[in-house]
Amino acid sequence: MGERNKSWAGITGLAFLVLGLAACAGSAPTIDTSAEAEVTYDGLMPVKGGTADKAWARPGVDISQYSKIRLQGVGIEYRPGGESGRTYTARTRADHYEVTERQRAEFEKEVWEAFREELARSKHFKLVDENGPDVLLIKGALLDVVSYVPPEPIGRGEIFLSQIGEATLVLELRDSITQATLARAIDRRAAERGGGELMRSNRVTNRAEVRRLAKAWARSLRTRLDEFAAPKD
Repeated sequence: MGERNKSWAGITGLAFLVLGLAACAGSAPTIDTSAEAEVTYDGLMPVKGGTADKAWARPGVDISQYSKIRLQGVGIEYRPGGESGRTYTARTRADHYEVTERQRAEFEKEVWEAFREELARSKHFKLVDENGPDVLLIKGALLDVVSYVPPEPIGRGEIFLSQIGEATLVLELRDSITQATLARAIDRRAAERGGGELMRSNRVTNRAEVRRLAKAWARSLRTRLDEFAAPKD
């Protein structure tokens, strides 16, 4: 394989990886290196042709040097405001609701475990906890987390929702030694059943829907990682 083709393979693989958080790929993603393309503050170029809301990658980077991945959570931010149980009434229809300390702890636990479980199933990359020259660092953050789950006052009937909340995932791929950012993607999704199906809202079902959303993100990323690392004919 010539140097030009080798470089293009690195670019294509990186673009697919950063778009891997989306449920399925659209047209083949490419990096826009045109003179009109807007370069990010850290030297990334926009990726076109994928299904993530927005994505950027560093041209010319070949990630085939990595055989291990390390997952690092960098924080979860919740939308401020929201109606609390202290002011909630059965007739209230708030835009969103307060996320309690207990709900935050459960939410963060479900997201973290779902990502680790899925990435640990990779056929080509070993999940590790330390940096190294062959370690690809995956940094993830959830921003503007919104809850549509109202409190459950005594005497109120069951609650059914089409979606329990939504969040924006910010995913970065970095070299674990230099900390250089290789790619970044942003994708916003709702925790919901397909077709707007109503679901019973309680502590158990809400946790299950959070895990479903997190596993969908993580499964897509793992699939893209393995597809890129698999031997080519």
